[in-house]
Amino acid sequence: MRDTPGSSPRSVAFRFVLLMGVVDLFGDTAYSGGASMNGLFLASIGAGAAVVSIVGGLSEFLNYVTRGLSGYFADRTGRRWPLVFVGYGLNLLAVPALALAGHWQVAAGLILVQGIGRGVRKPLVQAMLSYTTSRYGKGRVYGVNTALDHTGRALGPLVVTGVLLLTGVFKTAYALLGISVVLALMTLTLARMRFPEPASFAQRETALADPGQRRQPADAERFSRSYWMYLVAGACFAAGLMNFELISFHLSRNGAASDRVPLFLALAAGVGALASLGLGKVYDRVGLPVVLAAVVATATFSPFVFLLPVHLALVGMALWGVGQATQDSLLTALVAGVLPRGRRDLAFGLYYAGYGVGWLVGAVAAGLLYEQSRGALVAFAAGAQLASLPIFLAARRRQMSAGPSTA
Repeated sequence: MRDTPGSSPRSVAFRFVLLMGVVDLFGDTAYSGGASMNGLFLASIGAGAAVVSIVGGLSEFLNYVTRGLSGYFADRTGRRWPLVFVGYGLNLLAVPALALAGHWQVAAGLILVQGIGRGVRKPLVQAMLSYTTSRYGKGRVYGVNTALDHTGRALGPLVVTGVLLLTGVFKTAYALLGISVVLALMTLTLARMRFPEPASFAQRETALADPGQRRQPADAERFSRSYWMYLVAGACFAAGLMNFELISFHLSRNGAASDRVPLFLALAAGVGALASLGLGKVYDRVGLPVVLAAVVATATFSPFVFLLPVHLALVGMALWGVGQATQDSLLTALVAGVLPRGRRDLAFGLYYAGYGVGWLVGAVAAGLLYEQSRGALVAFAAGAQLASLPIFLAARRRQMSAGPSTA
């Protein structure tokens, strides 16, 4: 870590949080801008509802499963930054590359590459941010990062909407998102130059602590039972959240103009950005109850989107945005409280791999149920998310009975 003269450790650490947030702002402007029209683009070149849902779900599955492998290799090799650059490169460069896709199979392949790249870099960034959480609180750190991330998720669809209104050409929109890709990679390079060793934030704090507090318990390297229970609960939550590819496919079928469908994602992302800041602060004060309330709120999104007129889908998308904030900030903060020391990358990676399994199961089920019964689709989505509630409660009881977090 390279401090400037007179900088306090607190202010330097928070600059790192903000800088990585800006990377995600630019990165998700491109990634989410592409995601807002991926389903429409696939449909325009011959893909059906099941293909659209499964491609979107498989991309997210690869995203989450790759996180486990990425975390494992980062912990084994210690080469976190190179993997982060590989991940951002794959995740982002595949977006403008879609401008060259002429067949849905090629487009589907590039969408899968986006998921793999996101999976490579995400747990490593979360692990780097975890070194600052003892200074600011887990909810605040991940809330600020998620808020900037979701700001990009809102900007991307707005850019896409403007381009589609002016040109009506998906490939032009994909190409213009390349500007945000370049800005993200430039900011990431700056972050690497300024903060080559994010772990030093935690190391400095340990060095300043009472020497009697430095010795760690013998099981500090182990994965606790509460960790695995949080993983299962997260997978249930993921199964009911659904991907925007299927949502956008449905909205266009249900009367929404194709060039306005990205606005639904922009609304969800805007709500997610605001919710992340608020939910993160509340989490640091009250803990699990805010997670349970957010899960219940998210579980109500699907009837608004899939059963009611298209103008009421706006309500559903706002609730879906709360779900995205819950996924990216609250669940991350929960897991950050049960991380085994020295295995943060692997712990985040395994958690997200389990989350991805739930996401894939949900995507396949949603794609198949969509053509059979919208009511059954809604019941599945809401039921899967509500099923996570007792598991979250049991995990927290187990965590509290085990004593203070080792993270």
